[in-house]
Amino acid sequence: MATVELTTANFDEMTGKDGIVLVDFWADWCGPCKRFAPVYERSSEKHENIVFGKVDTEAQQELGAKFDIRSIPTIMAIRDGVIVFAQPGALPESALENLIEQVEALDMDDVRRQLAEHKH
Repeated sequence: MATVELTTANFDEMTGKDGIVLVDFWADWCGPCKRFAPVYERSSEKHENIVFGKVDTEAQQELGAKFDIRSIPTIMAIRDGVIVFAQPGALPESALENLIEQVEALDMDDVRRQLAEHKH
């Protein structure tokens, strides 16, 4: 599956359902973003069960502000509608694959329980 452009119009719909969504916050003028793009694209071809989204922070400034994106590229992992990872910086391919494995292995009942405990 190729990458999907995420916008303010489709972001909540794409990230709010069950499953894993990776989000790459990027901009056309960003050198590290351009170097990371082929790594992200290759990974999207390997993992057809995962949505690989891209947010152009220039065109989608509201989304950048909503998630307080201060440095790009920033990679975010969302599983079952819950943000489970967000970190600035381009990842090497091995680190991106490792991140995917970790997100796949999460016990989401445990994650939701921990989130509920922190809200009290």
